[in-house]
Amino acid sequence: MSLHRQLQQRAAKGRPIRVGLIGAGKFGSMYLAQVPRTPGVHLAAIADLSPDNARANLQRVGWAAERLNATSLDDALKSGTTHLSDDWQALVRHPAIDVVVECTGHPIAAVDHCLEAFAHGKHVVNVTVEADAFCGPLLARRAADAGVVYSLAFGDQPALICDLVDWARTCGFPVVAAGRGHKWLPHFCTSTPETVWGYYGLTPEQATRGGLNPKMFNSFLDGSKPSIESTAVANATGLAVPSDGLLYPPGSIDQIPNLTRPRSEGGVLERKGMVEVISSLRPDGTPIDYDIRMGVWVTVEAETDYIKHCFEEYNAQTDDSGRYFTLYKRWHLIGLEVGLSVASVALRGEPTGVATGWHADVVATAKRDLKPGELLDGEGGYTVWGKLQPAAKSVAMGGLPLGLAHDVKLIRPVAQGQSSPGPTSPSTPARTPIGFASRWNPC
Repeated sequence: MSLHRQLQQRAAKGRPIRVGLIGAGKFGSMYLAQVPRTPGVHLAAIADLSPDNARANLQRVGWAAERLNATSLDDALKSGTTHLSDDWQALVRHPAIDVVVECTGHPIAAVDHCLEAFAHGKHVVNVTVEADAFCGPLLARRAADAGVVYSLAFGDQPALICDLVDWARTCGFPVVAAGRGHKWLPHFCTSTPETVWGYYGLTPEQATRGGLNPKMFNSFLDGSKPSIESTAVANATGLAVPSDGLLYPPGSIDQIPNLTRPRSEGGVLERKGMVEVISSLRPDGTPIDYDIRMGVWVTVEAETDYIKHCFEEYNAQTDDSGRYFTLYKRWHLIGLEVGLSVASVALRGEPTGVATGWHADVVATAKRDLKPGELLDGEGGYTVWGKLQPAAKSVAMGGLPLGLAHDVKLIRPVAQGQSSPGPTSPSTPARTPIGFASRWNPC
């Protein structure tokens, strides 16, 4: 039975899925815009560090004031309204909440929220993919031990890519490559919140109107978010990652099948079965028509001539050989689609993407020469960007996980482009990232 039909049945029986949302920023607001239009779901509680900002966002997306008049979570459950506070612990600990949507964007806080939710028997849809890239395998294991479901968020590109990979494998196709699009030029990795809107293609006025966070959007632009999301996909699907970071080959949608082949066959991949990101800009900065910038894709292989001929007979867009075919979704609607994850975990007990192993890592890399005493400001900031690495290489090089690069002080200099410490003394542990913190191995 379809999820929508099951939601309608829950609504008819007066048994809605009861949801608690932690974090009502841009992503959370997009989900909030859809909740009043979704049958069988009751958003009972919102927790945000700034209730006033959350209330302003609710007004922005069109919530009626009477939906927020609950004086407590118990009152909200009785009246069918929503309780807004800054107390996330009360939200995750309330016995009536079925699903927690973690939407803060802060990886360390998100881990705390997820673990506490598991401890109280709540399913979790984790929008904060930074936390999943940091320790998704452990979160998945803790959820399974607690008998609940932990899931990536549909609408965000990692879950959509996982869906395409699952489609391919369920149909019997070997996955050659999978990933997303991005607007990328190499110098974007040094972008800061001050330069992001010009590079991104928005005016400051548009950014203000949309309530857009320049640091968050800069984490997309500077390559951190594509690396984070590719890590989540690799850890969920078992696909490998490039040995020295994403390549961002430029190309239009119809060029993806040719690009995402092994190098031995004219593509860019080190081997079959990898994640990659396609750029929507040529090396000279000019835009590519019919791009995949806001979308996701998977490339599969026809293993027999018969399947290859089927591709041809049904006019499938393939590479020059006719053996590699790319299925794509050109757009993703981010928070507007999270309701599918909420319904899937609550009604089917199935995640829309979940880590199954530790295959990839995101390593903090200096945007400029950094001096001892400087404070790292995490993804999207002024100091570091995240570079995708195989997990084994990350451990061997002593790289600092990007998820730990928040509000920590350097104790020795780091050169621009460096993503591992220099030579260590006999007294310095080999796994000391950039000289100041030990690495928690998620596996």
